[in-house]
Amino acid sequence: MRRTRKEERPLLDDLLGQDDGRPDEGPREEDDTPEEDDTPEDVGPRKKAGPRWKAGRRRHRIVEPSRLTTRDVLAEAVAGMLQRPGRSVLTALGTVLGVGTFVAILGLTATTSSQIDARFNLLTATEVSVEDVAQDQNEFAGPAFPADADARIGRLGGVEAAGVYWTVRLDPGTAVRSAPVGDSQGGEQIDVVAASPGVLRAASPTLSQGRLYDEFTSRTGQPVAVLGKSVAARLGITTLETRPAVFIGDEPFTVAGIIDDVKRRADVLMSVTVPRTTAEKLWGTPDPGEAKMLITTATGAATQIAHEAPVALRPDHPEYLKAIPPPDPKTLRAGVTGDLDQLFLLLAAICLVIGAVGIANTTLVAVLERTGEIGLRRALGARGRHITVQFLTESGALGAVGGLVGTALGVSTVIVVALVRDWTPVMHTGMVAAAPVVGLVTGVVAGLYPAWRASRIEPAEALRR
Repeated sequence: MRRTRKEERPLLDDLLGQDDGRPDEGPREEDDTPEEDDTPEDVGPRKKAGPRWKAGRRRHRIVEPSRLTTRDVLAEAVAGMLQRPGRSVLTALGTVLGVGTFVAILGLTATTSSQIDARFNLLTATEVSVEDVAQDQNEFAGPAFPADADARIGRLGGVEAAGVYWTVRLDPGTAVRSAPVGDSQGGEQIDVVAASPGVLRAASPTLSQGRLYDEFTSRTGQPVAVLGKSVAARLGITTLETRPAVFIGDEPFTVAGIIDDVKRRADVLMSVTVPRTTAEKLWGTPDPGEAKMLITTATGAATQIAHEAPVALRPDHPEYLKAIPPPDPKTLRAGVTGDLDQLFLLLAAICLVIGAVGIANTTLVAVLERTGEIGLRRALGARGRHITVQFLTESGALGAVGGLVGTALGVSTVIVVALVRDWTPVMHTGMVAAAPVVGLVTGVVAGLYPAWRASRIEPAEALRR
């Protein structure tokens, strides 16, 4: 049955959602169900429009954009990590090692620096060196140190020990050997140091055998020697019970003691030390500029002794001697701590870079494996920025977890090392608080490229795969 034009128009209007304002023609069923935004005032008039009004409303309705809430992002990130727990653990392990190393290194640096500070304050702040600079002032001047230099300095208040020393200039080919001669196989090329008894006391040595020579031995020029432990081993001297002797060239010296360790002047351990007067009798006085003086003082007296020493030694020409006071403990401490911090921070940064590369690599592999999932999300309305946020959240969560675990391991390492070494653990609270944030930032930075790569995947291509 063919329809007329008047009968076809309402059907077209209903399908197209158009209303030309003409009254309805023919019987039509009206829908009196109001819309959600209808008010009692406008339900009546709009009710007469029938289905054509509703079609027009549907045509102008705005479709809300796709949204991804914070709760959804976190839920998706946790689900992504738990879906592959083994891989997530291995991925976070790089950050754990990086942040753990970062915290442990900085903590151990601060702890060891405090121990170094104490040692510098104790040793360096109580040591004064005096040098012979007579040749710089007068080329005809002889040795600047008088014969009674030890006694002159000893009369100054605050001096604990003082002595003059220099390295003896031996004839070429002169060797040091032990007795009997045949056991030394021609001798060793070992430095010989002439030193006053005060030098050995100032070095604060620890003797393994024997004793140090004293003022009487030095004043009378006795042929005795003190050896460092390593020198004694090279010469084959292991005990003093057999009364061993060493020969410096053709000159015999009785071994009075063997030094195991020193707190100052570590070169004593690598040389044969003989009394100053004995060396002057056998090999003559030192050349100008060769001799030096070591002075140890009470705490706080070093700077004053440095001012008084040249005048006490040479009141006629104090400019012939140059006293070197101890460096400022704060400057020295800051320099050493700064060097350690720079070195260890570089190592910690390398570890963090390795952890970031691990996270980036694993996240990129995950993007490639989840191409189908990404395409399905895009087809269901997810936008590129939603995919980016999702993968950045996953990598950031892995970095944050790794940072927390690494911080705990680093702090535990510092505490254990300090307890074993009987030190006081030193940790900066700001550094401990910032370490997990460092892990989070490392994870986010590492996930930037994989997340961008995921956001560029086309839905049709992804679903086709």
